[in-house]
Amino acid sequence: MNDLPALETLTLRDLQPSQFWISEAKLNGVLAWFDPNDLSRFEPIPLKVLDGAVVMLDGHTRAVAALNAGLVRVPLIWEPDEWDWEMYRRCVRECRLRDVFSPSDLVPRVIPAEEYWEKWDAWCDRMQQEVLRERAEKNE
Repeated sequence: MNDLPALETLTLRDLQPSQFWISEAKLNGVLAWFDPNDLSRFEPIPLKVLDGAVVMLDGHTRAVAALNAGLVRVPLIWEPDEWDWEMYRRCVRECRLRDVFSPSDLVPRVIPAEEYWEKWDAWCDRMQQEVLRERAEKNE
């Protein structure tokens, strides 16, 4: 882990999202407690270097709230656990295909909750099923 960038040097624009839509309802929920002058309640955004990019694993809505408040930096943390990186790779690839390269690209991508479910949650479900199907076929 010694080759990781120092967290205090990273800004929101340095982070690659792994999500390409933001739920308006979730954003409103964050805004109910968010105080840009007091980040003590701001749970650090977990990060992982994946294929050379610093990728956000969670916290996309909080990042958008911070950007809308004019913040450049927020609490960050390196994710120590091993996750299913193939699924995250696909999420990142899809983000890039949709021109989402930093949290600032998510600011105009806030959509109503029902539309969020259709465009993000359903996409994730299909992608996960595809990955699992491909793995099963590979192991046959």
